[in-house]
Amino acid sequence: MRKEHLPFIVCPKCKGDLILHEVRKENGMSVESGTLWCTACMERYDILRFIPRFVAVETYANGFGLEWTKHARTQYDSYSGVKVSETRFFEETKWQRNLEGEVVLEVGSGSGRFTEHAASTGAMIISTDLSYAVEANYASNGGKPNVLIAQADIYKMPFRENLFDKIICIGVLQHTPHVKEAFMVLPRYLKSGGSLVIDVYPNRGKIFNLISLRRWARFFTKHISPEKLYSGCVQYIELMWPLVKFLDKMRGNKLIGLFLIPYYKQYGLSEKMLKEWALLDLFDILSATYEYPQTIKEVQSWFRDANMGNIDVRYGYNGIEGRGIKP
Repeated sequence: MRKEHLPFIVCPKCKGDLILHEVRKENGMSVESGTLWCTACMERYDILRFIPRFVAVETYANGFGLEWTKHARTQYDSYSGVKVSETRFFEETKWQRNLEGEVVLEVGSGSGRFTEHAASTGAMIISTDLSYAVEANYASNGGKPNVLIAQADIYKMPFRENLFDKIICIGVLQHTPHVKEAFMVLPRYLKSGGSLVIDVYPNRGKIFNLISLRRWARFFTKHISPEKLYSGCVQYIELMWPLVKFLDKMRGNKLIGLFLIPYYKQYGLSEKMLKEWALLDLFDILSATYEYPQTIKEVQSWFRDANMGNIDVRYGYNGIEGRGIKP
């Protein structure tokens, strides 16, 4: 982390000021390894590989850490050749492309596919993730002077309340142990007039849930170690790909492929990219410890209970997307 970014973070336990207690290795103005010390409660936090760490090594998000380490660049537009991440970021947030002078919090960054586009606005971006995916994010975005990456828990964030102009949390909430509780944390960190953008998987009803292969498969796969599950996903994609191509050629209907392999023939991606995206998404579907889809009414009630204004909840890119403004 850059030394000038220290004022943006505080002790997640007591919100006390943090100081650099020990610098073991630095590179220019960035601390590669060292220790942060809370001046109020005396708690200490490590800085490892340029990233301040506010969580334990083992968390329920370790599967995501493996996912985004192995697929650190898969969904980056500069790698895939299509503007899927850029389009989704700006269309889902409805934010301007120039946010200079603002401070933006990204909760649940994964490998940083959206961090890249948030940073392009010129705002100060503080990007967090519970998993060690922060390392993949740092490799791609950590060198930018307007980006601070931290490993932190959504329930115990290392920031002062009323700090941020904007908060984005997409692809995250449904994977937390208590979804509404996680959502209700977020508005506290917004300034008055600040913008919050979230999304969640949609709950399609009892009948759909009853027949969902994804739901039943997860009863077993979420208990498999991430490494073994990922290996199994690789084998599945390699086995099914020729079959899906054959069925598609015979029937001329890519829906057959989509039923068997995620992202089949989506976004105009090359076959190489399609296989990467399919593998990533299959592992993502099967590996999450928690997955709690929501209804539109439930998401609308969260925003109302948080006293947000300008509430806009609708179906969107990742299921249900919600936007609101803190009064």
